Amino acid sequence: MSEHWQATDPEDEPRRGRGLRIFLWIFGILVLLIGGAAVAGTYYVKHLLTPPAAKTEAVRVTIPPGAGTAKIAAVLEKQGLIRNHTAFVYYIKSIGEGSRFQAGEYDMTPGMTIEQIVDKLNDGDTVKKETVRFTIPEGFTVPQIAAKLGELGIANAEAFQRLADDPKTMADSPWLADIPADKSLTHRLEGYLFPETYEMAKGSSEQEILARMIEEWERKTAMLPPDWRSQMDKLDLDFHNLLTVASLIEREVVVDKERPLVAGVIYNRLKLKMPLQIDATVQYALGETKERLLEKDLQIKSPYNTYLNAGLPPGPISNVGIASVRAALYPESSKYLYYVTKKDGTQTHLFAETLDQHNRNIAASKQTAKP
Repeated sequence: MSEHWQATDPEDEPRRGRGLRIFLWIFGILVLLIGGAAVAGTYYVKHLLTPPAAKTEAVRVTIPPGAGTAKIAAVLEKQGLIRNHTAFVYYIKSIGEGSRFQAGEYDMTPGMTIEQIVDKLNDGDTVKKETVRFTIPEGFTVPQIAAKLGELGIANAEAFQRLADDPKTMADSPWLADIPADKSLTHRLEGYLFPETYEMAKGSSEQEILARMIEEWERKTAMLPPDWRSQMDKLDLDFHNLLTVASLIEREVVVDKERPLVAGVIYNRLKLKMPLQIDATVQYALGETKERLLEKDLQIKSPYNTYLNAGLPPGPISNVGIASVRAALYPESSKYLYYVTKKDGTQTHLFAETLDQHNRNIAASKQTAKP
């Protein structure tokens, strides 16, 4: 039996050792390169996320509504607040931020950390806009409101009044839905501009001011009893006629406790189809407030003259407060058909059921007049 074997070449082992050493050397080089690249990459990313050089002067940054993280990052990079918008986006996503960023104008200073920028955007820490405050008294008419805004330099009086009379102004507002297409209306938005103290951004347009005053009804009607709309239906009124009645009360009554009683007189006369004979409607028709109306004033040809025309005037004669609206909705029941203002300075009234009683009240009022 024979055996076959082959002797090992003594030169093979050194050759294999050299190959292993070369392999290990190359592997080591690759490890070093990869490690170095990772270190360099980490350093580079860290550099991209490092705030730019700090400055003392802030920059104004505008974040538009609906802007995504990428858009916001581009804005921040352009303003010199971050080094690289792509790195910013990836970092923000990695920490689960970006969904709560708020639109608006911000003052930011180059040198802020990304964490500081994120906190500012999350908090909506926007620039506080310069504002103006103005007060519209109850009972003011559209021309009076326009004049006051003009005097304060808040709006152009002519432009404001022109918009208030324009049928296209806020035509889709639910609060204006009941305004009739009636050419006899002196001012379309009369009665719909809620008297209040307003604070608005400086430079607001006439359109924005009008819109703000009309939208105030949303807040103020929330102060009324929950059944106010059904109560309006019971009185057979739409919102336009409700404001018309309220405007008569507004111009006739100063003492709040008398408002429901005067509202009852108005409804009593309407029910009997008696002319309302309210002096304030004549003054509105004249376009001026006179301390004493003359007989010729009572004959002015106008649909607002409630001495010549039965029923309500075409629309409100002033802009009203919530107390007059509440009185118009919830009148005090009585048989009164007349009232006269006392001359004693209390600004209260004497009420009567008959014309004879009313005439006696007029005489009694004159006797209490202060010298």
